[in-house]
Amino acid sequence: MEIDIIPEKTCLLFFDMLNGHVKKDDPDTRKRYETVVPNAAALLKKARETNMMVAYAAANHRADDLTTAKVLRDTDNKMRPVAPGTSLHLFHVGSWEVDIIDELKPIEADYHIPKYRWSAFHQTYLDLALRTRKIDTIILSGGSTDVGVASTAFSARDLDYNVVYAEDACTSHQMDNHHHFMQRVFPRMGRVRSTQQILTMIKG
Repeated sequence: MEIDIIPEKTCLLFFDMLNGHVKKDDPDTRKRYETVVPNAAALLKKARETNMMVAYAAANHRADDLTTAKVLRDTDNKMRPVAPGTSLHLFHVGSWEVDIIDELKPIEADYHIPKYRWSAFHQTYLDLALRTRKIDTIILSGGSTDVGVASTAFSARDLDYNVVYAEDACTSHQMDNHHHFMQRVFPRMGRVRSTQQILTMIKG
């Protein structure tokens, strides 16, 4: 039997649903988000109707990149080789790229979570905000599934939150990775559901 999602104990968390990621003018991005954005918007509409907490985790990089991770790695997020000392392109505070997309426009009551690493919990106030409102469940939507969504999911699990993964309201540059996480990893950490299933689960 499916378990109800109780709005007052739940947070709808959008991860990096930003102009710079979603509104890029390339065919792959447009195709990947053409269903993800409407699904995310349907979740937001339901959250608004049920007075659910809504939070937006968004990159908050300084223009000089002095708070940006500089760990050694072989590739970028698209698996392209990265030479030592290469400066990776990031979206900076105050730019159009870091604004939330219009389809998910925040309201004053929502929570903006500036983040500096992949996890929305790492050195942010997200955990404090959730616990203050006695939230025990997170509905997670956004991209990329195998990067920030996954990092946030592992943190949420370690902090004992229930997580519901909106499978068709998440996406990745590497869709095989998206499917791997949704089919092989996230079911061991929470509940993987379609947008329609989640809408049905939300009580009220």
